[in-house]
Amino acid sequence: MPALSVEPVDLGPRKVARRVLVNAPVNELFGLVADPRRHHELDGSGTVQAAVSGPARLERGAEFSMSMRMLGFPYRITSTVTAFEDGKVIEWRHPFGHRWRWEFAEVFSADAPVPQTQVTEVFDYTGSKLAKSFELSGFPQKNAKGISATLEGLQRRYA
Repeated sequence: MPALSVEPVDLGPRKVARRVLVNAPVNELFGLVADPRRHHELDGSGTVQAAVSGPARLERGAEFSMSMRMLGFPYRITSTVTAFEDGKVIEWRHPFGHRWRWEFAEVFSADAPVPQTQVTEVFDYTGSKLAKSFELSGFPQKNAKGISATLEGLQRRYA
């Protein structure tokens, strides 16, 4: 596996997506993202601080709150899980309508010494009330960097 090989993924307008191959089984990676108490361990943007409240394992319809910090200002955000397919997809929606989505796919290779998983993270602001503001303030580009850093960290963690 090439070192830190994060790929951009074109999913259309107002969707920022990156993909990486991780040397870990899908159930382990999915479990990490499905536990909101561990999101700060994943975050490459530096904005996620810690889980404030929510279940130990996400499921469709679950709500969870996170302590965040951006531009030096602390805040709290409560999200609702809008898609959940065990071992494959987790997506949550922020109050302003944008979504964060994680997709997982097992990769089978006779050459791989360990199980591998393709992980895709998506910032989808197509339905956001703040879409134009996001674009004017450069959030899609900032989130692309944060997603890349998150996926690079995940890849390093299991290297």
